[in-house]
Amino acid sequence: MTSTNAHITPANRPASTPANTPTTAITNIAALVTNDPSLGDGSPIGLIQDAAVVIGGDRVVWVGESSKAPATDNAVDAGGRAAVPGFVDSHSHLVFAGDRTQEFNARMSGRPYSAGGIRTTVAATRAATDDELSANVAKYLAEGLRQGTTTQETKSGYGLTVADEARALRVAARHTDEVTYLGAHIVAPELADDPAAYVALVTGDMLDACAPYARWVDVFCEKGAFDGDQARAILTAGTAKGLVPRVHANQLSYGPGVQLAVELDAASADHCTHLTDADVDALAHSRTVATLLPGAEFSTRARWPDARRLLDAGATVALSTDCNPGSSFTSSMAFCIALAVRDMGMTPDEAIWSATAGGAAALRRTDVGRLAPGARADLVLLDAPSHVHLAYRPGVPLTHAVWRAGERVR
Repeated sequence: MTSTNAHITPANRPASTPANTPTTAITNIAALVTNDPSLGDGSPIGLIQDAAVVIGGDRVVWVGESSKAPATDNAVDAGGRAAVPGFVDSHSHLVFAGDRTQEFNARMSGRPYSAGGIRTTVAATRAATDDELSANVAKYLAEGLRQGTTTQETKSGYGLTVADEARALRVAARHTDEVTYLGAHIVAPELADDPAAYVALVTGDMLDACAPYARWVDVFCEKGAFDGDQARAILTAGTAKGLVPRVHANQLSYGPGVQLAVELDAASADHCTHLTDADVDALAHSRTVATLLPGAEFSTRARWPDARRLLDAGATVALSTDCNPGSSFTSSMAFCIALAVRDMGMTPDEAIWSATAGGAAALRRTDVGRLAPGARADLVLLDAPSHVHLAYRPGVPLTHAVWRAGERVR
């Protein structure tokens, strides 16, 4: 990649760029995914061939054919590489300590996955210092950023006491704005025989301590975790505190999670592996995004979610890593794209949209997940001529360069 300088004048400065803001044109992009159907080929991913992007400050201020790019203060030659929006990872569990290698090894040797393994991480997380937890979050955020993830949600859920859950959210909020209160991950071990008391804690003192640090409230609505009535009480209490609901729904079995998510206008129903026709129809006729997490199915040898069924019904689908130490220890959105194309019935275009614009929809964001004027300048250059290579060359590190909020970070 080479850089050159070009002159910009008031007459040719891209629209909406403040007069004193330096501009940079990234030109000679072989194929640009904009996720704006009004641009390029008119498809949902708005593909532009031989394209350019102009960045002004932290925003995209112009996109189009490279030959028509306006003069700018700086220019970067993409060298015929493809460019995609920064990945939006809308579901992860990064505030943790410890390791579950033995559990994974046992599972790969034939033991089935269950929610109970979470308790192992709870014990290690409670024993960790604030600095250790913060370093871990920073480590995995940096790992994701190197692979093109520019927006990251993460949750609590491995503390399960008032103090430990609040601490987890304080740590998370130092690193990302997309923070989720998941006190309702499982019933805390010390209250395993009195789940009603734990629900009262999650909806009372724990919520009071955690709400100031979070944007979202989540619950694991599943056998072995929380039933529909308990999940409703938890999400309703969170909503009353100003948090927006999202739901771990229908991962391990059929259940009420998806219907509850739609009823409460949750931003997303996550996992969505075991769905009835009524569940699919409810998602298709709601604002609730179906967030699919293929890393979990890969790591647990579980049944794959049927993305094709959801897409054909008209549901909005997101892809995310579910990065966590137990059931999906990956931070690679590219890997999840490859799995979705290979095993979940998605086309490469649908998968890249779901990993970018779909994730943004799951976070109810319009400023990320796309490369169009006004969007935050989050961009990934791939060492490939097309975004299709993310599925075509699985496991290959294709991220060449990353810009986040207009700043080149790799």
